[in-house]
Formats: sequence, structure tokens, C-alpha cells
Amino acid sequence: MNIIRYKTALALGTALIASVAAMPAYAQDTTEAVASVPEDDGEILVTARRREESLQDVPVAITAYSGAALEKAGALDITAISDTTPNVTLEPSRGTNSTLTAFIRGVGQQDPVAGFESGVGIYLDDVYLNRPQAAVLDIYDVERIEVLRGPQGTLYGRNTIGGAIKYVTKRLPADPQMKVRANLGTYNQADLIVSASTPLSDSVRIGLSGARLSRGGFGDNLNNNGLENYNRDILATRGTIEFTGGDNVFIRISGDYTNDHSDPRNGHRLITSLLTKTPVLDDVYDTQAGLTKPKQDIEAYGGAVHAEFKLGGGLTLKNIFAYRKDRSYAPIDFDSLPAADVDVPAIYTNDQLSNELQLAYASDKLNGMVGFYYLDANAQNTFDVVLGTTGAALGLPGFAAHTYGDVNTKTWAVFGDFTYDFTEQLSLSVGGRYTVDKRDAVVIRSNVLNGPVPELGGNGVQLGALTSDFHGKKTFKEFTPRVSLAFKPTDDHMVYATWSKGFKGGGFDPRGLSTAAPDLNGDGTRSAEEIFDYFLFEPEKVTSYELGYKADLFDRRLRFAIAGFYADYKDVQVPGSVGAVVNNIPTFVGVTTNAGKADFKGVETEFTANLARDFAGDGSRINLSGTVGYLDAKYKEFVTNVPGRGPVDVAEFRRIQNTPKWTTSATLDMTVPAGDGSLYAATTFSYRSKTYQFETPSPFLDQKGYGLWDASLVWSSDNDRWTVGLHGKNLANKHYKTSGYQFLSVDPVTGVPLRNAAGNVIPSLGLEGTVTAFYGNPRQVFLSLGLKL
Repeated sequence: MNIIRYKTALALGTALIASVAAMPAYAQDTTEAVASVPEDDGEILVTARRREESLQDVPVAITAYSGAALEKAGALDITAISDTTPNVTLEPSRGTNSTLTAFIRGVGQQDPVAGFESGVGIYLDDVYLNRPQAAVLDIYDVERIEVLRGPQGTLYGRNTIGGAIKYVTKRLPADPQMKVRANLGTYNQADLIVSASTPLSDSVRIGLSGARLSRGGFGDNLNNNGLENYNRDILATRGTIEFTGGDNVFIRISGDYTNDHSDPRNGHRLITSLLTKTPVLDDVYDTQAGLTKPKQDIEAYGGAVHAEFKLGGGLTLKNIFAYRKDRSYAPIDFDSLPAADVDVPAIYTNDQLSNELQLAYASDKLNGMVGFYYLDANAQNTFDVVLGTTGAALGLPGFAAHTYGDVNTKTWAVFGDFTYDFTEQLSLSVGGRYTVDKRDAVVIRSNVLNGPVPELGGNGVQLGALTSDFHGKKTFKEFTPRVSLAFKPTDDHMVYATWSKGFKGGGFDPRGLSTAAPDLNGDGTRSAEEIFDYFLFEPEKVTSYELGYKADLFDRRLRFAIAGFYADYKDVQVPGSVGAVVNNIPTFVGVTTNAGKADFKGVETEFTANLARDFAGDGSRINLSGTVGYLDAKYKEFVTNVPGRGPVDVAEFRRIQNTPKWTTSATLDMTVPAGDGSLYAATTFSYRSKTYQFETPSPFLDQKGYGLWDASLVWSSDNDRWTVGLHGKNLANKHYKTSGYQFLSVDPVTGVPLRNAAGNVIPSLGLEGTVTAFYGNPRQVFLSLGLKL
């Protein structure tokens, strides 16, 4: 019997009075993250500026989560922190468990195909992950997660225009240690995480971690018996060797491997199909998708060598060398029907080689670093858009549009950032970065009969000539400076102001169709120059201003941080694809727009209030913490080519993707003695206002504002050897959309879906009408058991 049916588990879940999906680490007891900090201090140390500092002393908008806090909250993967981090959206991309969609302050990227880079940098132990595939990192053996908002580039290897998320794993302890953690819960959740380490000598330590993460589906594939929908089947492992040479040398060699063998994740249709009249299913987690090839399988692995040498005189030399590779086989059924109406079998492969060299300097007055970064990366995608119903109507059996994209990125940069303390109260930080991005892209497209092609599990053969045979190269260069002034009138107060510039390189649309390129000069042909300009999208740039205030008040009973910001964006990259008819053949076309101008302005607040401390003389604590994010993000200029009208500024009808105006959360937690240990209880409510899935509003896919309620109850023994936790997620069982697909004919100016005389929407791709949504997780309750040996 499926555990989800157990009424007793659900009853326990709704009665919980505990934890948050992931609350800011400084809002909790973080002594496990920073052992030297007294238990009642609640301080956490971060490395946002490439040196260890107190979170409250860093003049940057940053949220940090300790590994101990994440474990108490029952956080399972990196997307858990999204609910309690202001102006941040982290979620699995459409049709996948493992590909990450990340937005910070309105900047991000939700298109996973080769050629598009994220505006948010994801770092695994200071190694930048160049692609979103396999970037939904599972949380185990984590020391802390840091979220930095705003342009980052003067301190980090890869330039990121929106912000950075740093996932930092734990260093190995000096003594032998073994930790076991298990989760058992609804939907047949069964997770096992084992970590072990031991010193081999005074200077060598070795560690190994493994995780088996599994869960049944939230729904079923009603068309393919045996396949679940939204299930989880992940195997992950990580190995580490650390060498130390006294206090002056530290070398860490690490490797990790992840295999996600979950069933295909398919969407829920929101409209009755137009051709077969298939009704909308009752359960939003069920699907009737028919595509099963290639068999779903995601594999990712990598290795890194971190070397650190203290040279004396305040100088420290660091080098981070890394290689990563991932491969995703993904059957994506856009229409979620048995028929091959809009089916997309796909293969994504990525690999990257990177090296970052840093030279840091520390003294009483001057602290900072200079660095050099190099990345050589390749991203490939092969996919077919199978339009079986359309082909049948046209006498073209198994008709499909085949796309192969291959994008090489070679980038290097020099960067530096230094802080000078004029007095104990006043300091100035100045930094800069010079970036060179080189793109080399190949896009090959063709029409296919009897699709998909053999590589994707079919018998497709090419129909006619290639529709794209494009090869383009371009280099993008930019200097981006940063200046920050910080003033600390006392140790418990800090005010800072920052001005910075950000940059994200351009590239080539990996879904471009040469035969759809416009004839701009009107000579009746498409020249090589016109095709090149059609595929090319320009870099986007931002000028950012930020004013912040951080304080500890009332003997550190109230701790808060507030930041106001304004960002002026130019040439914002907005990728997408639409259905079209080219040379009398239905197909899809990549449409990547450089929206002329946008501005983002907002405020972020995070606070922790210690309501009661040692109130019974036994170390008990009650805390209230919360976050508020407000973001007013608007396009000021968005020019598009409207048939029959030419260029039209449609900015008033366009919206910023994945960017709610309000993101808020509140958490009440309590720690009290219980038996031979302590009991931690907390409850969190988080809220996100209306969210637009695409640049044009969709009456079907856009998600109105909603709230989530999470809770946990955790008992820990005095020696921290044993932990037992009960966790509840989305206890109100709220159904909310996180992403989706829509291929409908729309008004080219307003983006409103068009309807025919019968009042039905008009498909732009396929015949059934593709409007499918993906949903966040329903109510989950699980028991966690931890043992440290």
C-alpha cells in the first residue's frame, strides 16, 4: 500500500509545529557551521569576498544557510532555499528533475538548450557550473549555502550578471567519523545518505559519501503503465582526499558522480485537446504522455583540485582546477497526450574544463585579491520536434523538425577587488573585471519523415535540403567595475553603498532557422550577413546601485539586514520558440530577442528576533525570523517585428519571467531541553505573489499569488550522536504552477491568445493545442533518522 494513503501520517503532518523549508542560517543556531562561535551568538562566517568574514560585516546582499540549519529543516535539494530567500526563484526546469531554473532579482535563464547561459552563477566548491543540466544539487555533506544578490565578477571566476549561489561542502574532520541519515515518508520516500572519513596520517585525510534518494510519483502516467510522474530515483556519491603541510599548505582533490534515473516528468494539460477532445485530467500530477524514447537518464560527474599555499607576508596563492561532464537523455512530451502532437525526444551533453588562479593579500589596512579565470566548455543538444498529427494531415508520416546545436565557449578574465580600511569605521572597496567571451556555434536543422531520427529512438530520414546549416563565431569583450563604501559607526551597525556593472556575453540562437531569416535588404534572397545577424543575439549589460544597512540590536536579540537596489538593464536576452509555417511546412522557430531596456528596483529585508533566551534557566530559546523581498521589474523598451507593421515597441505588454513582485516568509522556532538532548520545533509560512512564466502574460500558465506552510520537529541527543526528525512540506497541500509550455497563436503585440469563431484557442504548433503546466510538490511528510559514529 502506498504510504501516501496512510491517514495517520497525514494527521501527524498537519499537527506539526516545526521547521522551515530552509531558513537563513544566521537565524538559527549555527554552531555546527562555525564551531568557534558561542552557542548563543548565532553568527555565521561566509566567504562571499573570498575571505572568511562574519555575515553581518560583509557589505553585500547575502543570505547564508548552514548545513546544520538545512538538516534541521529537512531540506532535500538546493531549490528548498528559494522559499525563504528574498527575490530568488530556484526550481526544476520544465520536464526534468535535475535541470535548474534560477532567477535572482529578475535576472536568470529558463531555457536549457545550448547557447544560452544563466544570469545566476551556481558554484560547487568554487567551481562554476556552466550549464543548468544536473544543477539541482542534492543537499548532503554541505557546510553552507551562500546566496549573493546582484552582479558578481570582481571576486568570482565566472562573470554573473544577476547573482551567485555557492554550495560549499564540508572539509574532512581530524578524527575518524561516520554519519548515516535516512528519510522515510509519504509517496514511498526512502532516502539513505552515508558519509565516512578517516585520517591516513597526520597530513592526509580521506572521505567518501553516498546517497540513494528515491520517492514514488506524485501522479501516474495513465497512458504508459508502470511509469510514475514526478518520481525520484537518484544515486549520488562524492569522494575527497585532503593533504595538509602544516599551516601553510592545503590541497583537496575531490570527485562526484550523480545518476538520475527517474521516470520522465510530464506536464498536466490545462485545456481539452482540440483534435481528439481528450478532457482535462482531475489530478494535476497525472499525465497521458506517450513519448518514452530516449529512455530518461541523466548522468553527471566531475573532479576538482583545490590547492592553497600561504606564501608569507600576508600573501596566499590559490588554484582551482576542475573538469565536469554531464549527459541527459530526455523524452519531453509537450502536449502530454498519447498522440505525437508535439513530442520532443532530446539529448543534451555538456563538458567543461576550468582553472582559476587567485592571489590574496591580507593586512591590517588592506585586504583583497587578484585572479585569472579560464573556461573551455562545449554544449550540444540533439532533439526532434515530432509533429505526428500535423504530418498525418499533410500526408507526411512521422513528420519532425530535427535540430542539432553545438556551441563552444572559450572565456578568460582577469579580475580583482581590494578593500582599504581608512579607519576602524570607514572602508572602501574597489574592483574590476575584464572579460573575453568567445562563441563558436554550429546549428544544423532539417525536416524528417518517419521521425524521430535513429539517434533519438526512431527511424527518421531527412526530407529535402537542410533548413539550417549555420556556423558563426564572435568574441565579446567588456570591462565591469565595482565600487563599494562601508561605514560602521559601531561594531553593531553598518551602512554600505555599492555601484557596479555587470555583463553577460552574447551568442547564437541554437534553434534558429536559416530559411526563416528576414530579407532585410529586399533583394529576394537571404545573404550570409543577414543569416548571421538573424542568429546572433547581443550581450546584455547592467548598471546596478545598492544601499544597505545591517545591524545587531538589543544585545544581539534583534539582527537584521535591509538592502535597496536599482538596476538599469540594456539588451536583455529573451530566448524562446514559436510555431510557424516556413515554405508551406509547419515547424518551430527560435526567437531570441534583445529587449532594449529594462529597470529593476526593489528592497530586501531579513531579520531574526530572539524572543526569549534561557527563559527557564536551561538554555531554551524562541526565535522569530522573516524575510521580505519587493521587486518592481519592468521592460522600458521591447521592440519586436510585427507582420504588416514593422518594428513596434511592445514593452507595456511584456513581463519579466519568474519574478514575483513580493517574496516573503516568517518562521517561528523554539529549542528546549528534552530528555538527554534538546527538541527543536519551528514552523514557516512563505508567500510569493503573481508570477509570469514567459515574457507575454498567459491566462493559462501564470501563477497567482500563493502561500506554503512547512514544519519540522527534531530531537538531538546531547552529544549530537542521534537525531530524530519529523518534517512536513506544503502542509496545506497547495497546488501551484512552477513552469509550463504554451504553443498557441497570439496577438503579436499584446500576446493574448487568439480564438476562432467557435471560441477555441488556435494552436501554433501541433493540432491538439499545447498548454501544459508543471506543479510544485504536494503535501509531503517524512521521518528523518541520523546517527553519528
